[in-house]
Amino acid sequence: MGDVLAGIHATWEFDTDSVLIRFERGIRTPKLFQSLRERRVPHAALSSVTLTPGKRGTVVLHAVPRPGADPLLEAAAGQLKDGCDPYRLVLPAERETLAEYYADELRALLGPDAAEPADRFLVAAPEAPMQFKAYDGRAGFDGDRVSFRWFWTGASTAKWKAGDQTFPVTELSGVEWRSPEAFDGYLRLVPRGQEYAAPGPGPGTGLGTGTEPVTRLGSGTVHNAQPMVPRPARADQDPAAVVFGLGYGPVHESLPFAAAVLESVRRKHPAPAAPAAVPAGVGRRDPADIAERIRHLGELHRAGLVTDDEFSAKKAQLLAEL
Repeated sequence: MGDVLAGIHATWEFDTDSVLIRFERGIRTPKLFQSLRERRVPHAALSSVTLTPGKRGTVVLHAVPRPGADPLLEAAAGQLKDGCDPYRLVLPAERETLAEYYADELRALLGPDAAEPADRFLVAAPEAPMQFKAYDGRAGFDGDRVSFRWFWTGASTAKWKAGDQTFPVTELSGVEWRSPEAFDGYLRLVPRGQEYAAPGPGPGTGLGTGTEPVTRLGSGTVHNAQPMVPRPARADQDPAAVVFGLGYGPVHESLPFAAAVLESVRRKHPAPAAPAAVPAGVGRRDPADIAERIRHLGELHRAGLVTDDEFSAKKAQLLAEL
């Protein structure tokens, strides 16, 4: 398309195969946007495009990424507020007609796999090196290793006894990020052999209780897996974690950090490729995965991006894989 659409906090440049999002600088621009500066989003990374009314005389153009396509959103695990979603472009209401035009143009460019989760990251992660200050230590990442250097004023006795820590990404299987805007936020690394997400009600149930989402080598959140190697139940006692606090580990510093680590882990330990076809009776798909894909398909159907016939045919195909 080669055109530009300027919003309140960002400008979208439409190229033949991608959208380049440039974030504005200014005191009213969310700090996360300023930290990201710009992001190139391939059309293949998008699942849908919507245009909805916003607040106080605005409209919102929202390019919805495919699950598993963006390491930033994978690390965030649904914890980002709408105002910090880098895929939402807020525009004055008088630009609604223009925004609708671009929304239609983008929809026409969505790939054939738009309704499917991505099998690899399609959007680049924030670049290392980077660091941020947590409540109990300083976290650093150089692209190959994550380091934690403890503060005597905040680190627990368990962390002091363990000493400063360095984790090569080749020895990690994933990352847990709990927003500092929630109670008891933290960044927690998952060493290989210690992967788990114990059965429970999910995120938001407490600090390092074993019920948090684990962003691992596969795509997305893993539930109901038992630990292979025990690790401390609480993040403040875990030498593989730093905890946040008021003014420590803010979203615009700790989330890009978590995304960069996750991308590096995934790149060095790519998930095994799925077989092209599974003969009938040889094996069955994970019911939870099928349910998630049907839910996502339903969202596209309700948004008018998938016809009734397409929805019924694809749903039947997914159910047949059980």
